[in-house]
Order: sequence, then C-alpha cells, then structure tokens
Amino acid sequence: MGGLFSRQKKPVSRVTEQDKAVLKLKQTRDKLKQYQKKIMLNQDKERVLAKQCLNQGRKDKALRLLKKKKFQDSLLAKTDAQLDNLDKLVQDLEFAQVEIQVVEGLKGGNEALDALHQIMSLDDVEKIMGDTEDAIAYQNEIDDLLAGGVGVEQPDEDELLAELGELLGAEVEEELPDVPVSDMDLPVAPTHELEKTKSREESRTLAAS
Repeated sequence: MGGLFSRQKKPVSRVTEQDKAVLKLKQTRDKLKQYQKKIMLNQDKERVLAKQCLNQGRKDKALRLLKKKKFQDSLLAKTDAQLDNLDKLVQDLEFAQVEIQVVEGLKGGNEALDALHQIMSLDDVEKIMGDTEDAIAYQNEIDDLLAGGVGVEQPDEDELLAELGELLGAEVEEELPDVPVSDMDLPVAPTHELEKTKSREESRTLAAS
C-alpha cells in the first residue's frame, strides 16, 4: 500500500513565478499601509500631548513633539511614493501576464492552422472539387440513361407567361355576370293620365267657342 501511494505524482502547481512576484509586491504594499496607519496614530497622540505641554508652559517639549511630527510627515510622503511605485509595478506585472496569455493563444492558433494545412493542402482541395464535379456529371448521365435517354427539358418562359395569361382571362370571364340582351322587362308608361289631360283640353276648347 505504501509503495502504491508513493508512486502517485504530485499535482502540478499552476502558480507561476510571476504570480509569486505579484503576491509578494501586494504583501509589501499592505505592510507599508499598516506602517502609515501606525505613524498617523502616533501623530494624533503627539499632537494632543503637544497641546498639553503648551498649556503647562513646557514649550521646549511641545517644539520637540512638533519637530517629530514634521519628520513623520516626511515619512508619510515617502511611503506614499513607494506605494505608488508598488501599485504601478503590480499593474505592469499583471498586464504582462495577460500579454503572455495572448501570445500563447496566438501561438496555439497558428500551430493548429499549420497542422490543418499539412493535413489538407490547396492541391488536395482542388482535387476534391474536381472529383466532386466529375461525380455530379457522372450521376447526371446515369439519371438520363435510367429515364430512357430523354433528358428533362426546361419549360420556355414565354410559353409559361402565355399560359398564365390564358388562365387569368378565363377566370375573368367566369367572374362576370350574365346580362340578358333580349326580352328586357321595362316599366310600362302610364296612359290613363294622358287621356284625362286630353279630355280637359277638349272641354276648354268647346267652352271657349
């Protein structure tokens, strides 16, 4: 059992040297920030102490505390500059890692394309296309033989348009209603009104004479 387990390979770590360098830089940055925080806390305490010394008339002690504060201010300025440099270096390393991944991706893509080109060259593609055209032509000949040697003729476009016009004309004739041309039922003009009018005019003529 012990020999079996001793033969197992250790998992390969995915942490690169660049990752370790970035981690170390970030740890140094965090330590500088903690150092700054410590200095600012001491400055607050010494500022309060300096006020107390002035109130007590201990001017020399207050001046020494203020000089110490000025020195600590310079330390804070230096640590700020160091933090800026660390942040820039971290960003440069991280961006360099991204660039490496991009280059590796391009390299892998080019290798894959080269492998495909080796498998199938331009001459192979041209040969395959030519063989495909020959196979299609051969199949068309077989289809013609099976159909009795008579190929399927393509219909003439003018004939199709003429036939379509005939179909449309027939549909229009079927849709028109039948109109009677004889024995039309016309309304009868009234005759009794005319007779009454004529009798009245004759009576007026007799009366006038």
